[in-house]
Amino acid sequence: MTIEAWLAFTAASTILLLIPGPTVLLVVSYALGQGWRTALPMAVGVALGDFTAMTLSMLGVGALLATSATVFTVLKWIGAAYLIWLGIKLWRAGGALQAEPRHDAVSAAKMLGHAWLVTALNPKSITFFVAFLPQFLDPKVDFLTQMLVFETTFLVLAFANAFGYALVAAKARGLVANARAIGLFNRVGGSLLIGAGVATVGLRAGQN
Repeated sequence: MTIEAWLAFTAASTILLLIPGPTVLLVVSYALGQGWRTALPMAVGVALGDFTAMTLSMLGVGALLATSATVFTVLKWIGAAYLIWLGIKLWRAGGALQAEPRHDAVSAAKMLGHAWLVTALNPKSITFFVAFLPQFLDPKVDFLTQMLVFETTFLVLAFANAFGYALVAAKARGLVANARAIGLFNRVGGSLLIGAGVATVGLRAGQN
């Protein structure tokens, strides 16, 4: 695995995590209703959920890598196209986060469990990782080593992202509800995501 591949993975993962999805909406909902105390348990729950989904996905990708190099290569190209498609979709998305404040009193353990369930048991999570991860893997490098590096990187980013969203939602509620700010964020993120997809294609072409 090259440093360029790791940097590309880190950049793409950061952008993808920032995109508001079911997990982010859940984190924001709790933070809007109960404040900053939700940040740590929600972030831990999200990280554990991503660990579950990512591990299952990586094991499937590893089996595919060992079975068919051709199918694995095709999957890598599909993953690059998927990044570009997500970028276009994000660019065209507008508006504010659709998150309603949750004022019901919930313990830290229950918040953690809820975040884990929403993140890990969302079928789209495993599907996403199966499409996303192969483009950064090098068949010539030990798979378990790459799995450890990529999972550790992604989980640190996922924890920081959820923690940050919770703090922002708790302290800057006006920004979270500002459609113009969210729209600008979506366009910038969409552009970066498209760039990441194009970059991975170029990275692969250089490695062939």
